[in-house]
Amino acid sequence: MSTFMTRSLWLGAAMLAASSLPAFADATVNVDLTGEAGDKMGMKLDHDTVPAGKITFIVKNDAMATDHEMVVVRLKHKNDEIPMIKGKHRVDEDKLKSMGEVEGLEPGKTGEMSADLKAGDYLLLCNLKGHFEAGMTSHFTVTK
Repeated sequence: MSTFMTRSLWLGAAMLAASSLPAFADATVNVDLTGEAGDKMGMKLDHDTVPAGKITFIVKNDAMATDHEMVVVRLKHKNDEIPMIKGKHRVDEDKLKSMGEVEGLEPGKTGEMSADLKAGDYLLLCNLKGHFEAGMTSHFTVTK
């Protein structure tokens, strides 16, 4: 077989393989949820700024005994006051623009969500009772 034909076959095979791959996100953000009930809690992001487009969040609950979740909300301004439900120790999600969430993550479990995000300021938070107040929040920026 000639070198030209061999190269053509390899190129054709590579193109076929690439066309059968699933569509990937424009960016992926790994989020580690930390903290136990009664302690300081947090969210660690591998990067907090990404370009606009389809963003996939891979969320892992690193707690030993506490469930967590991650909600993505769009803010009008980075310093917006976050509305709370009086006496419930939870954020009032009905007054915010939720872009999606990974909910009900048991200790050690991982979840995933994707959203098409436009340029702007966002907040990632855990809205289980008392978790936001315990520090489970992180600002996130999407650039043009």
